[in-house]
This record gives sequence, structure tokens and C-alpha cells, in this order.
Amino acid sequence: MSFLKTAVTPGSTEPSILEKNDVGVLKTPLPAPASTSQVPEKPTLTTQQQSKYDWLLKQAKGWTEVHSTAGKNGPLTDSEKMWLTKECLLRYLRATKWHEKEAEKRLLETLTWRREYGVEELTPDQISPENATGKQVILGYDKHCRPCHYLNPGRQNTDVSPRQVQHLVFMLERVIEHMPAQQETLSLLINFKQNKNRSNTAPGIGQGREVLHILQTHYPERLGRAMIINVPWVVWGFFKLITPFIDPLTREKLKFNEDMTQYVPKEQLWAEFAGGELQFEYDHDIYWPALQGVCAERRADRVRRWEAGGKQIGETEDYLKGHEVQGVSSPVHSPEANTQVAITA
Repeated sequence: MSFLKTAVTPGSTEPSILEKNDVGVLKTPLPAPASTSQVPEKPTLTTQQQSKYDWLLKQAKGWTEVHSTAGKNGPLTDSEKMWLTKECLLRYLRATKWHEKEAEKRLLETLTWRREYGVEELTPDQISPENATGKQVILGYDKHCRPCHYLNPGRQNTDVSPRQVQHLVFMLERVIEHMPAQQETLSLLINFKQNKNRSNTAPGIGQGREVLHILQTHYPERLGRAMIINVPWVVWGFFKLITPFIDPLTREKLKFNEDMTQYVPKEQLWAEFAGGELQFEYDHDIYWPALQGVCAERRADRVRRWEAGGKQIGETEDYLKGHEVQGVSSPVHSPEANTQVAITA
């Protein structure tokens, strides 16, 4: 397997988000993968796959409405068009084993779900109480430059409610924004370590099935690997109950109680995992605004590039992330605007 070196956006003006206390303990997300991390090179599309993608892209460019039975019908918005990147369409094609009509059906269903669920309407202030104890943390990158998304069920601080699932969706959107160029998957690290206030760290079966449905249906091909430690017997029971609902390809990505340094550089692996050397302490008042600030900056940059590239459905994510200067079509703005895009990219 060939690899690509870690993609770093040239000329980036993103401010440093590193903040440590007096003893060198990190309290904010890491801004980039380790210099030794590499993204596996993606295989080139076959002639047949390219043909199926071209068909799906043509269909997507013809979509004008998002249908809804919840009173949220309406024209396709700019943000929904920007979501329909080349890589997004390819993810749904891969998830449906290259059945292009099924991929079209699922894309339209996800557009409806995102609007009805209110994915883009979830706000940091609304979700903040759920993360006050650091039960979800985006921190560091694995050896394939996937952002690491930590789940800490032992830090659960709220009762079962729809907001708990909204919290996961909100954080998934943020971890996607942390994916560097050329990488479109994440590493999930789950630590079932118990604390004195909470011994049962397994979610309910109903909530577990709901989360699985959302992940497998509306975030296909996003999980690169899931690493799970400190699994108590009650959680093993939970996994056995939900295993029939987990896609076989997803099950292959689950790693239980393994040496996580096989997958994550020691210097970027939270020290709560054996072998990890990253000293990190969750301080909500510091981490939460830092995370939101970085994500807002990256979203704004991508919107600017998408607009400069002509607001194309099927735009490449590498262009939106600044790795490529040119989008899928010639910029529609003036030469001065084009120069600015090249500079900021």
C-alpha cells in the first residue's frame, strides 16, 4: 500500500490552539497530525466506477428540492449543495457497493434527515452541558492522519434524552471538520473506564440502536477504526446485543483492548490509554471555546473556497480544505479573487 505524507495547508493563518497549564498538561485540541503520519493513497476509480460516479453527479446537479414529511420541504440550500462533494457521492457509492440508484436514494434520504434532525442548527451553547465533563473529546490524530474522537462513557453527566444523541451528531460534524486534506475517515477511541459516580457505562439498547442507525445510514464510510478499552462484562453484553445490527465491514474495524500505539503515535495518544504520552486534561471552559473557534474558522475558509470555485455540486474536499488551488471548474470571480484564493489556500 502506498502512502501520502501528511497534508499541511500552505499559508494557513489559523491561530495556534495549543494551551497548556504550568506543568505542561494540554487543554486544547492538537492542530495537526504528527509529521510521521501518512494518509494511505486512494485507489484510482475504475472505468465502471467513474461512469457510475458521473451518473450520480448528473442526478445530484438536477436536484432542486429537499422533500420532507415534517414540514421542512424547500429548495436545496447552498450549505446542502456544498455538502454534496465528490467524495461524499463516492462514499455513498461505496456504501451501496456501487449501486448508483441506491446511492442516489440514500443521499436524498440523508439530505432529508439532516434537515429534519436540524444538524446545522445544533449550536455549541445548546450542546455544551452534555460535554461539561469531557465525555467526548476530539484530540490528536492516528498514524493515518485520522482525527481521534474519544468517547468516555464513565464521564456521563446527564440522563437519557434526545440531546445525548444530538451531542454525538454535533461532535461528529466537528471531527469531520478536523479531517486534514486527503483523509475522510476518523478514529473512534472508547474508554469504558468506570468512575466512582458511574459504574454502568453502557448505553441503553434503544439508544445504541438509534446511534448505530445514524452512523451507518447518514455517515457511511466515515469510520476508519474503532479502538475500545476497559470493557466490563455488562458492556460486552451490550456489544453482543447490538452486534446483529452492525454492518460486517464495520465489525472488522473494531479493536478491543489492543496496544493502541500500533495505530496512534505515542505523542498524540491520550495518556489514559496504555502507552500514550499525551498529557491532556479536560477543562470545559478552555477546551470547548477553543474547539468551536477552530471549527468556525475552518468552516468559513471552506465556504469562501466553495464560493470562489463557483458553488459546484461535486466539488473536491481537497480543494475546500486548501490542499488544491483549483476546484472542479474554473473560478467564476475576477483574477484578483482567484489570486486571493491561491494565497489563502
